[in-house]
Amino acid sequence: MKWCAPAPPAYCAGSAGCRFKLGETAVEWADVCVDPNLKDLPYKVELDQWGQIVMSPASVHHILLQNAIADLLKARTANGKTLLELPVQTAENVKVPDVAWLSPQRYELIKNSPVCPIAPEICVEVLSPSNTLAQMMHKKALFLAAGAIEFWLCDDQGRLAFYDASGTIGHSSLVPGMQCVIEID
Repeated sequence: MKWCAPAPPAYCAGSAGCRFKLGETAVEWADVCVDPNLKDLPYKVELDQWGQIVMSPASVHHILLQNAIADLLKARTANGKTLLELPVQTAENVKVPDVAWLSPQRYELIKNSPVCPIAPEICVEVLSPSNTLAQMMHKKALFLAAGAIEFWLCDDQGRLAFYDASGTIGHSSLVPGMQCVIEID
């Protein structure tokens, strides 16, 4: 892994989040969206390849990093949409990047969909204790295969690593001048 800032921390351990099935059958994303038992959960909700709900808790620090990245994307892109927690259909069901950026053209394709049939051009994940680096690299592959052009990974100290289909890149080609370290106010 090549971070665009010095040495990533060695905290990439932890559980995979909470996993359960509603009833005996696999859950569809539309069911998740309308289930009143899931609407106020303080977790990021995704579906795995078997239709099981995967919930990942987020700390205040995680949310502050997520918000700071979204603010920077909004400030550094002339057009397009920066969104948080956008459901994306992947080869392994619905995954939800922490931050997403879509061009106006891609936004028009997805704006009326319950789940994005194509990944946003930029998918960003903030690594947290409930995720491993291996899990994030797997999500990177899923988002890129679903049409993302870049995947950004932010560690808990705000350092960004940038990827495209060729592997690690030193900086974003979609957001020139994007800083490598995210500062929280």
